[in-house]
Amino acid sequence: MSLTKFAKTYAANQAKYAHLNAFTVRADLQPFVERATLSHSDDADDWHSVDGKPVAIKDNICTQAFQTTAASGMLKDFTSPYNATVVDLLHEAGAVVVGKTNMDEFGMGSHSVHSHTGPVVMERHQGEAASAGGSSGGSAVAVATGQCWAALGTDTGGSVRLPAAYTGVVGFKPSYGLLSRWGVIDYANSLDTVGIIAANVAGVRSVFAKLNVHDPKDPTSLPPATRARIKSRESDDRKSLRIGIPLDYNISTLDPVIRGAWARTLKFLALQGHTLHPVRLPATQHALSAYYVLAPAEASSNLAKYDGVRFGTRADGIDGSPESVLFAKTRGQGFGSEVQRRILLGAFSLSAQAIDNYFIQAQKVRRIVQEDFDNVFAQPNPLRTQETSSTLTQGKVDLLLCPTAPTLAPSLSKVKDEDPLQAYMNDVFTVPASLAGLPAISVPIRLLAEEQWAKYGDEKFPATAGMQIIGQYGDDDLVLRVGHQLRKARSHEQRHVGLDPNAWGHSRMGDMLGPGDKKYRSYALQLGSSVAEAKKIVQPEQEKLYAEMAALLIDTVGEERLAAGAKYTGQSCEHYLRRLSEDKDPLGAEEVVYKRIQMVNETAETRIRRVQSAGTIKEVPWTKLENKVEALRRKQEEELEAFEGKHQGEEVKAFKAKQREEIEALERKMKLGPIRFVGIS
Repeated sequence: MSLTKFAKTYAANQAKYAHLNAFTVRADLQPFVERATLSHSDDADDWHSVDGKPVAIKDNICTQAFQTTAASGMLKDFTSPYNATVVDLLHEAGAVVVGKTNMDEFGMGSHSVHSHTGPVVMERHQGEAASAGGSSGGSAVAVATGQCWAALGTDTGGSVRLPAAYTGVVGFKPSYGLLSRWGVIDYANSLDTVGIIAANVAGVRSVFAKLNVHDPKDPTSLPPATRARIKSRESDDRKSLRIGIPLDYNISTLDPVIRGAWARTLKFLALQGHTLHPVRLPATQHALSAYYVLAPAEASSNLAKYDGVRFGTRADGIDGSPESVLFAKTRGQGFGSEVQRRILLGAFSLSAQAIDNYFIQAQKVRRIVQEDFDNVFAQPNPLRTQETSSTLTQGKVDLLLCPTAPTLAPSLSKVKDEDPLQAYMNDVFTVPASLAGLPAISVPIRLLAEEQWAKYGDEKFPATAGMQIIGQYGDDDLVLRVGHQLRKARSHEQRHVGLDPNAWGHSRMGDMLGPGDKKYRSYALQLGSSVAEAKKIVQPEQEKLYAEMAALLIDTVGEERLAAGAKYTGQSCEHYLRRLSEDKDPLGAEEVVYKRIQMVNETAETRIRRVQSAGTIKEVPWTKLENKVEALRRKQEEELEAFEGKHQGEEVKAFKAKQREEIEALERKMKLGPIRFVGIS
């Protein structure tokens, strides 16, 4: 599909999805369509370039061509006399700014409902209005619904990653200081980071490459010398990375659906040759509390200038009298309830009677959070001096993988009834990386069919959960590389780890409660036997280990925790133990349990190899056909990726259907071929 056709599609989608309130102001897209008609960038090789692409800008990033309101009544009439640096860089790269996106007022919120122009809406199953996440919800919805190619947001404590997780797109927060903040309306200076949202990691990479430059106008912009030092270590192209599993992120309130997606993603990475390592980040439990002291404190200072005299829209009538506080009327009318709440929180934590017990203590917690990350990463933090680095322990992992949010997107009706403190809990997994200034990306992972059914009553509804990859400071390219690997996961890799809702393995709830027949299909493929015969071979080996495994788990996890886990997942203790021993929930136990789980799996594999080496399994045509199927799958992946670069919508669906028919034709031959089981003594 040509760029011209894409331009017309974006224009049509902006009209089609106007009711979602993703934009505060839109551009006239006719010049964009005309420009695309004259563009020379219609080749697939150019599709991931920024030139000629429609990009939306969050409404707290200054633009000359549009009003910049930060979704606040206080700035409803403000138009900036200059562009933010990131906007100028996009213009230089040839991007077309198509409008300003809706958000939580001044970036304060987790659902994009605290806006002067009304809430952002993300339509869910059967048109149900769901939260778009916040505060960059408008940017995420604009990308998710095809109203723009990419969008800029700002991430203070997760404001790019959380909306990306809720809407099924990719959201990236770079290392603090890499992208210029000049021209961004401040919320919390030491935390605010310009982030990027796109439908895929390739799009994020393209925008990041254009914006990742030093800006002398921004005092927080990373200097060229530090950038050069980071660049010098970016040659790491290892195929096998050490992935850390932060056990402290496996909180009791984590949705079982999210936990399942986390476990499947870890398995997928292991299948790609990466190694998994449980790690501890003990300060995580205090990170959220520290954040909600520090961020409001900075906000109360930054927003003090909005008084209707220096900045902001002044209220009508007399504002200030002997009976009232000066500017009280202007600030009371101009700021929404959430902004007022955080200003009060910040003012209190900076007061003489509270600063030592709140603000200073929160700064100390922030430093401990940073040290926790530095202790687990193998790569040293380039911002630390040699003296301070020597006090840290040697880390062992390259990246961390954890959920982006503890739940899926709630409905808007639930959000409206939610306690404000409960809304703050949505940031529990995103805030630690923000406090440490680390790069992090949220990538959508497809839910299983039975998970979709349990949540929405429809197993075909394309729901996703956001998985977050966190890297050491400056390892932005590595984070993007692994994020791209996850986002590209398709066909046969997904079938073996359950990322595909039509996958083999546990595609029904009954299988999650114990070793169902479908689990043994992968063993049958290796043995060259029927599923029933594979079960006879493998199951006894596993059953022998269940009793020992149960005792080990009880000793390690504790009976109370085990009973609580079983109750939480709605299973009997026996079934819950089996689930743990089969690595279905590897995050509830310590490292010794991981080793034992590996032993269970290795025992089954050893049995298979022993049977095969005895010469009782013969190569049959069926096996050769299976190899052809896998080869065809790999070929189709490459073809589909190239096709998606040129086409969209129904054309892509038709192409996928044709590919499925090719696979099914080969699989029918497999079913009609000779019986694979020859005989096992």
